[in-house]
Amino acid sequence: MTTDTPVYAYSAVLMGSPILLKLFEHNEKLAGQVFRLIRQYENALTVNRDHSDIMAINHAAGHHPVSVSKSVFSLIQCAKAVSLLPDTLFNFTLGPVVKCWKIGFQGHRVPPADTLQARLSLCNPENVVLDEEAHSVFLTQSGMEIDLGAIAKGYIADRVQNFYASRAWRVPLLIWGNVQTLGASAGQERWAIGLKKPFAAPDELVGIIHVVNKSVVTSGVYERYFVLDGQCYHHIFDSKTGYPLNNELLSVTLISDRSIDGDIYTTLLYGMGVEKGMAYLAARPDIEAIFVTRDKQIICSSQRQFTFTLLDNSYRTVSY
Repeated sequence: MTTDTPVYAYSAVLMGSPILLKLFEHNEKLAGQVFRLIRQYENALTVNRDHSDIMAINHAAGHHPVSVSKSVFSLIQCAKAVSLLPDTLFNFTLGPVVKCWKIGFQGHRVPPADTLQARLSLCNPENVVLDEEAHSVFLTQSGMEIDLGAIAKGYIADRVQNFYASRAWRVPLLIWGNVQTLGASAGQERWAIGLKKPFAAPDELVGIIHVVNKSVVTSGVYERYFVLDGQCYHHIFDSKTGYPLNNELLSVTLISDRSIDGDIYTTLLYGMGVEKGMAYLAARPDIEAIFVTRDKQIICSSQRQFTFTLLDNSYRTVSY
């Protein structure tokens, strides 16, 4: 994110990843309130510690249902619905496969095919039984796991954005790659958010995205990966095969009102690829996207809700 106005940055590590908050005045009290709010959601949604609502569900897999709060239940409902869409890449029960690879967690080998097949048998979202009256969740097979990490960031960013909106604050918020903006930056009409150059230094950008009151979420194969025998294995998995999905894309950026939609549709659009993704976006005026391809094309949707400025001449913008 870029702006000519001086800002005060506050950071913390939550859910195992860094979070960055920027304000236009020095206000440690307000930043502390935000981090405490995020930590409350982390305590309910994390799979990185034994004591959370999600881990209580996972520990009870194959044994009994677990009742959770209404908000957590609603998020699980959302994750299941997206996981059951036709040809979706999104699967919130894919935890056993993800753990098998350990990409981003010192994983640097390809799991045996029979191991992957065994893990895939535990990754059917149909086997997550929801009771709306009791707000309970039951994983019917022992060894099953759910993981809301794919949408928890967006969900939390939206909750924090609501917190700020109720106090009439203009802020950019960066949570683990999700950028949520509120209003326009001081002295400017729009926020300017950098689009990272794939497989480059953290501060190298291919361009700038300009938005007002929008969420900007990017998912890319360069975020977590390892290379073995010349092959790149990344963290975006095909839930049918258990292997990283390789198509023409390096990243998808989603521009939307809600950050949770960014989490959902970056995954869905990455699975669709450019042609199907652009056709899908034509029928969804509420969301827009930027595709970055392996052959260095940058393909933007209609740009009703954003504008894009190219910075790196090794890439080219392409009309579709």
